[in-house]
Amino acid sequence: MIDHLLVGLSRFLVGGRPDWIGTQPSPRQRIYFANHGSHLDTILLWAAMPKSLRATTHPVAAADYWGRGRLRRAIAIGLLNSVLVDRAGSASGKDPLAPLEVELERGHSLVIFPEGTRGGERLPGPFKSGLFRLATRFPEAELVPVYLENLSRAFPRGAFLPVPISCHVRIGAPLRLEPGEEKEAFLARARNAIVALSEVK
Repeated sequence: MIDHLLVGLSRFLVGGRPDWIGTQPSPRQRIYFANHGSHLDTILLWAAMPKSLRATTHPVAAADYWGRGRLRRAIAIGLLNSVLVDRAGSASGKDPLAPLEVELERGHSLVIFPEGTRGGERLPGPFKSGLFRLATRFPEAELVPVYLENLSRAFPRGAFLPVPISCHVRIGAPLRLEPGEEKEAFLARARNAIVALSEVK
């Protein structure tokens, strides 16, 4: 019931109905990767999933934000089924990707933001290496690019409520890590897949 209210409210405020351009919803294991412009990104992308897939599709969220306070934790873990990661984990000797790999080993899917933090630009910034590592470790998972349009404008940093700007969720064709493909080449190709979706009208 609450998830329907959240989906309905987010779509009422900013739209965001999904446009499945290069693929269709599937129970196959996937890693959806998207540009990151606001705290609404996770909610809108999660809302783009059919209800039947949400139980096994885990958005990856920063523990330093979504793990802080009862309400945020309730939304992230209780409602969105998120996996919380410690973005400073590598500095303390912990592996920040370990919780993600646990879910992939279970056969579940992920939603990740390879930039690692929010950006205010229309196009994504450089990708961090996490997507490459996951693609290398779990080659059977489909890698699905997603472009989230206008989210940084609809809910910019410091905003308390979303601005009613029409947003779009475009989901593209899956890609895979090619045999022998180097990290930098792969990350550039993955980023370019999102850039290509930004140009679709």
